[in-house]
Amino acid sequence: MDGLQVQGVHKVYGSTAVVDNVSFQAPQGRILGVLGPNGAGKTTIIRMIMGITAPDQGDIYFTDHGRKTKGVPFSTIGYLPEERGLYKEAKVMSILLFLSGLKDVPKTQARERAMHWLRKFELEDYAYKKVEQLSKGMAQKVQFIASILHEPKFIVLDEPFSGLDPVSQDLFKEEIRALANSGATVLLSSHQMNIVEALCDEIFLIHRGKEVVQGNLESIKERYGNFRVDLLSSTAREAVLATDMVQNVEQLAPQRYRYTLKDDIRPLEFVQALPTGLDIRELTITRPSLHDIFVNVAQGGANHEGSLEDRQLGNYA
Repeated sequence: MDGLQVQGVHKVYGSTAVVDNVSFQAPQGRILGVLGPNGAGKTTIIRMIMGITAPDQGDIYFTDHGRKTKGVPFSTIGYLPEERGLYKEAKVMSILLFLSGLKDVPKTQARERAMHWLRKFELEDYAYKKVEQLSKGMAQKVQFIASILHEPKFIVLDEPFSGLDPVSQDLFKEEIRALANSGATVLLSSHQMNIVEALCDEIFLIHRGKEVVQGNLESIKERYGNFRVDLLSSTAREAVLATDMVQNVEQLAPQRYRYTLKDDIRPLEFVQALPTGLDIRELTITRPSLHDIFVNVAQGGANHEGSLEDRQLGNYA
């Protein structure tokens, strides 16, 4: 498989295992969301993948067109860090040319690519202005351009949507998806769960240094949360709540109810069993969102191997 393979990596600082026997894959052409609460070990994993620090145990491999290397070659990495690092006194084009030069991109080619991206982000008028003249969102776009100007095969994006307005967020999502479609392997770390849910092909969630959740979003929702049915009804509360198919019921508003179904109950069974003549104004069937799963993990800790009932989101207040 082309892409990234992380195999049993372990990292200890002092007496604390900040990353404990973690393994995952990020296939070429796919976007992997690396998620976890603050202090979960995400940054340490990213540092090990990029070769900034070495794992105490385990191996990291990168395969491109069948050629496998230990570690990810520096020239193939594009990195957008969470901490912004543009020199305020420097001009935008100078920074882009300097950083692309570190990845051996010829200056003429780098300038052409830079102008292409600046036009795409409507920043061509700022090409020869100082960074201090940019807004926070503009500076974020420039740093994104710097991370992909050398056309990397492996891209790490740490909180890439920070400081962006909704329009710019949508533009970033389009470009990140286009990078993956062109064959890049993309690792995305973000606390904006709605964006991660919309964009990522696979999810890897870590807590206290250990893997908690891994897989595509649908399989994760299948494992970590039963179906929900949201119902808007003017029927008396007692009639609406009278059912043995649910694990948990919440009254969200005077006439709005949320049912968390038992693990062996399918939504159609529940809907068909609703009382005859029940006044239904709205009915929505969903799975828990990635945000809900993330909060569940952050509150419930890394021990998620108990009964399915104990793992339901309704049990975490």
